[in-house]
Amino acid sequence: MDSNIKISEKTREIILRLQQAEITEHAIYINLSKRVKKESDRKILQRIAREEKNHSDLWSKYTGKSLKPQKFKVFIYSLLSIVFGYTFVIKIMEKGEGVSQEMYAELAKEVPEASKVYLEEQEHEHALIDMLDEDRLQYVGSMVLGLNDALVELTGTLAGLSFALQNNKLVALSGLITGISATLSMASSEYLSARSEGNTNPIKSSLYTGIMYIFAVVLLVLPYLVFPAKEYIYALITMLLIVVLIILVFTYYISVAKDLPFRKRFLEMSSISLSVAALSFVIGILVKKFLGIDI
Repeated sequence: MDSNIKISEKTREIILRLQQAEITEHAIYINLSKRVKKESDRKILQRIAREEKNHSDLWSKYTGKSLKPQKFKVFIYSLLSIVFGYTFVIKIMEKGEGVSQEMYAELAKEVPEASKVYLEEQEHEHALIDMLDEDRLQYVGSMVLGLNDALVELTGTLAGLSFALQNNKLVALSGLITGISATLSMASSEYLSARSEGNTNPIKSSLYTGIMYIFAVVLLVLPYLVFPAKEYIYALITMLLIVVLIILVFTYYISVAKDLPFRKRFLEMSSISLSVAALSFVIGILVKKFLGIDI
């Protein structure tokens, strides 16, 4: 460290944390840019990466250290980008930056450049991130349509069949047949709807709808394939827990990627799916009783 630069130990600890975060994020942005197909987005990511590296170099003047990226963190964020997309990962990174405006103001008392870095972090990088145009986010509507329909329809169907059939293998068989048929129906309906609305790529819209639908079908039917045939109550409870988990994860993804409120959307989707399941379970009991069917 330059002998002319004097900072307190507390400030040095904060700067070390900032330096580590900046060099790690530099590696993450570089990693993301290598896998992005869209040229405009690749350039934005590379530009942000350069800024993160510049910030890290600046902090190194005060710490006197040359830090390396945290490999595990780079790996985790790279993995998340494959599953949820790079826009989601970048916004998670931005939300996770644990240095407040007050802390930067405190740093500025000893480190004049801190104010400039804060402004760049808040204004320039955020503006660049808002310019990102990830392909999958253009089809969020199709994804929501497929997932919502699958959760509501299949949750109700499986809950009703659980008591009506009282056999996990029969419920799984019925659920898969219903789910696959519904997937094809939803995908084709989304294609026709997107085409009538002038969507430039109705096939991709239908694919996103179908993929999300079949994804939900597989996860919801899975408990009925895992548990023994007669333990339908355990399978039903597990299926409902999976429904809540899917809603939790997907709602969080949408809320982060599209900057939408999380709690309201989560409660809304959960209450609808679980209410339909409860109603269908009651219908299953009534149908079994009044028709006198015993399987």
